[in-house]
Amino acid sequence: MTPHAPPNRGAALFDVDGTLVDTNHLHTLTWWLALRQHGHTVPMARIHRAVGMGADRLLDAVLGQGRRSDQDEAIANAHGTLYATWFDTLAPFEGAAELLRATAARGWRIVLASSASEEEVAAVRARLGADDVIDAATSSADVSVTKPAPDLVRAALDAVGAEPEDAVLVGDTVWDVEAAGRAGVPCVGLLTGGTTRRELEDAGAVAVHDDPLTLLRHIDAGPLARPPRRGS
Repeated sequence: MTPHAPPNRGAALFDVDGTLVDTNHLHTLTWWLALRQHGHTVPMARIHRAVGMGADRLLDAVLGQGRRSDQDEAIANAHGTLYATWFDTLAPFEGAAELLRATAARGWRIVLASSASEEEVAAVRARLGADDVIDAATSSADVSVTKPAPDLVRAALDAVGAEPEDAVLVGDTVWDVEAAGRAGVPCVGLLTGGTTRRELEDAGAVAVHDDPLTLLRHIDAGPLARPPRRGS
């Protein structure tokens, strides 16, 4: 984590994969290939439903908790190797960097809340090109239990010394919404990861937008309009 913002400002936490960068289907494909390399044929639809969880939870979801787990590390490493071949072609969603800058301009500290590897987070940040407004970022090194557990959200808050009542999370999966809710943080949902509006709303999202550009256009009508002001 790399915090450098002053205290007493709200924290806008942004999930990365599927929220700011169009990667969920790449993750689905590379998990599918990694699983096949280790003898598991799993429907891509099942994998896609689990994308947004960390590797530990994803493998539980797609293979079952009663499986032999001695292959887990090898499968996760294979996925990481396969996914890394796409680093140079990762594509931010239209308006993603502009959304981060507009949110920062309204007084929020910007935190990338990711449980991806440090290498993946670095690759995404390079493609986003918005480091000038990013105050902190998390990675898999910061949590031992991943979404939908609240640990990642809490780690993102800790990165800038923020309290849950002073924060908002933007994410694209029900796992984001559930993790935020368990941490006491409201979540704005985006449809960019392939989860439906109804699913995000049922999970507890306080607002749902089509994509970062749509959220940007409506930023002053929602929870990102301005951060809470506490202290001096």
